[in-house]
Amino acid sequence: MVGLTHVALRELIRSYLPEDAKTIWPTEMLSSWRIPKEVLGVADETKRSLTEDFLVPQILGNEEEPIAISVAKLEQWGAVAIDINMGCPVKKALKHNYGVSLMGDPKYAAEVVRMAVRNTSLPVSVKLRAGVQSDYEFLKNFVGGLADAGASWVCLHPRTAEQKRRGSADWEQIEKLKRDLPIGIIGNGDIQTVDDAFAMLEQTGCNMVMSGRALAARPWMLWQMGEKLGFKNPIGKLGFAPQTAEEEAAEYGRAVIELVKISQKYFSEGSVLRRVRFYIRTTSVWLDFGHALVCEAHLAKSSAEMLDRFEIFFQRSFSMSARTQLRQ
Repeated sequence: MVGLTHVALRELIRSYLPEDAKTIWPTEMLSSWRIPKEVLGVADETKRSLTEDFLVPQILGNEEEPIAISVAKLEQWGAVAIDINMGCPVKKALKHNYGVSLMGDPKYAAEVVRMAVRNTSLPVSVKLRAGVQSDYEFLKNFVGGLADAGASWVCLHPRTAEQKRRGSADWEQIEKLKRDLPIGIIGNGDIQTVDDAFAMLEQTGCNMVMSGRALAARPWMLWQMGEKLGFKNPIGKLGFAPQTAEEEAAEYGRAVIELVKISQKYFSEGSVLRRVRFYIRTTSVWLDFGHALVCEAHLAKSSAEMLDRFEIFFQRSFSMSARTQLRQ
């Protein structure tokens, strides 16, 4: 979710959260080597709304001093928990021995959790994958070590690093971890619709469900879930959450336009263009003729022109697919 879970997208998704509902909000990945040198709130990645709550910043790191400084600054910034990323499979993370590479050294991974726990009063969690081994016994022992080190919960995406987003997430691993270990488990992987979220909760018994790119594309999933659970509508939302493929496509158009407007509040003109283009490239795969929207985004020379192009584009009727292959 690098490049996506910034303040503007969080604000957009929050607008679909039922009025009386609460959830936790991860940030973009933040480097524990950069945070000590930064003034939080200046860089785009650390900008936040003053009204945001339940923020759980996600950090990369493997050394105590920068982790200690980082978690202290993030606590003052408004974090309610600290999440350590042990799931990022990109080459840069592997090269520097953080992200999923930490899963190759269970003892040191547990020590990284201890580093964070020693230096903050906040809960510490870990985002991880199935590991390079795709071996449940290894995974159980690995997560058990994190729990012993003080982790309050883990978020498991049960694919190996090599799979990235290919193939299917093995939800059975989530179910087994929840059964075998006394630690909170958030399930992640292949949650593209609200029905998928309910299915994971039912099949695995996990405590919570995380959706990434699909929630970015369908922020109204929160509204849909709230309706099924009997929550109040999101503030400012009337009627019922979109349900049909055509209703969802129309709502996607409104969300894209709103994202541009929110981004204009927080980012420079160049950053607005880059971030909105990346958002559309990532999420338009669910939209019929989404490639045409990508073209419109790249033709726009300013955010104002982008808004004009999107307004015209979404005057037409489209439909939205329930699921797609998340390979990008």
